Amino acid sequence: MKQYDAIVIGAGQAGGPLAKKLALAGKKTALIEKRWIGGTCVNDGCTPTKSWVASAKMAYMAGNSSALGVKIKSYSVDMPKIKKRKDEIVKQFRDGSRKGLDATKGLDVIFGDATFTGDKTISVKLNEGGKTKELKASLFFINTGAKTFISEIEGLRDIDYLTSTTILDLDHVPEHLLIIGGNYIGLEFGQMFRRFGSMVTILEKSGRIVSREDEDVSEELSKIFKDEHIAIRTNTTVLKLKKKPGDKITATVLTDGLEKKIKCSHILIAVGRIPQTSGLNLAKTGVETDERGAIKVNDELETNIPGIYALGDVKGGPAFTHISYNDYAIVYRNLIKNEKLTIKNRPVPYCMFTDPQLGSIGLNETEAKKRKLNYKVAKLPMAYVARAIETGDTRGFMKAIVDADTKQILGATILGAEGGETMTILQMAMMGGITWEQVRWFVFAHPLYAESLNNLFMALEP
Repeated sequence: MKQYDAIVIGAGQAGGPLAKKLALAGKKTALIEKRWIGGTCVNDGCTPTKSWVASAKMAYMAGNSSALGVKIKSYSVDMPKIKKRKDEIVKQFRDGSRKGLDATKGLDVIFGDATFTGDKTISVKLNEGGKTKELKASLFFINTGAKTFISEIEGLRDIDYLTSTTILDLDHVPEHLLIIGGNYIGLEFGQMFRRFGSMVTILEKSGRIVSREDEDVSEELSKIFKDEHIAIRTNTTVLKLKKKPGDKITATVLTDGLEKKIKCSHILIAVGRIPQTSGLNLAKTGVETDERGAIKVNDELETNIPGIYALGDVKGGPAFTHISYNDYAIVYRNLIKNEKLTIKNRPVPYCMFTDPQLGSIGLNETEAKKRKLNYKVAKLPMAYVARAIETGDTRGFMKAIVDADTKQILGATILGAEGGETMTILQMAMMGGITWEQVRWFVFAHPLYAESLNNLFMALEP
């Protein structure tokens, strides 16, 4: 059995950087990865989907260019080329990360499937050759991520359904893509494939899409999608799926108590993700998990077993690449730099890459109301933003929640062109304790989207 100081399971956005830093700090480290370096983000998450979003945006611009005085008589979507471009970008990111890890002294990168055999021991079945390695260490870091949650729908297992991973292998445009799930993943893929040329129908079980957002956000996004001829059915449950040889898939659904049938060529399951812990044999370690399989951690990301940590999506909570990376930063700086950082009260920004983007930070209006805070709301339609008018895209709005007494910014939601970038400015203001009154009078370069923050907060003046 080979002894290490530290073993990292999973080369995601926390695992890879952490393994490298631990090795550079003098700890003999092993990084175990059963698939590819980079985790979900690089291989079948952020990187590939955002490359496809860019291609879809080009198709949309080509189809709507006449509004800006540029007539394009015809254009076509070359799906094999779009996929090839995506694959090349993924390979570039993956290979770059692999190169950095391979060059790190004191770090062994092992490709295989890790299973705990004791509280600080693992067995790794190697990808090549099928042999096993027995390893042990005093420190373990689990970064195995999450996977698509597959609903229990009658007939689902009998059809070739798509997930957010397998849909990226398509080299053709589906005739009719039926998406089960009206949240972030489903909306990004829905708009993307509509722009590629698919007929798209989105089914959502709750009363509105992106139901964790404020109602006005859901309503505005619904309008934007319907304007692009994307069908959205809320209050809808899928009862049964069936496919006859040589025929389309038939989905039997229940909408507001009425049973209906929808025929489609492809189905995407986008109802959420669950932590990947089932194959780790955590029972051998005593590490506790919740009912969804997420590993329980304290504010410093350590489990109930000293010396075993969990980072990223595998621990539950906000499932974002930047949160996983921040998990790495916290663990590394605490262990190696002797700092005392925690995940408590850290900002959790996020951006959905629909077009327009939805960027969010801090509290929304619904949350502020639930907490019974003394707050004010600032709201500005993108139709009043100079840059939006000039570029011809006035969809969406800016919205901020502020403390009525201290004038601190409590949160912001930007649904508009480059919404994530504008949101980030407000995040920095929040972290720096800058009040809305100060942002109101900031000097921004004209005519940036950021400049409209002056007007957003002007509405709060007496």
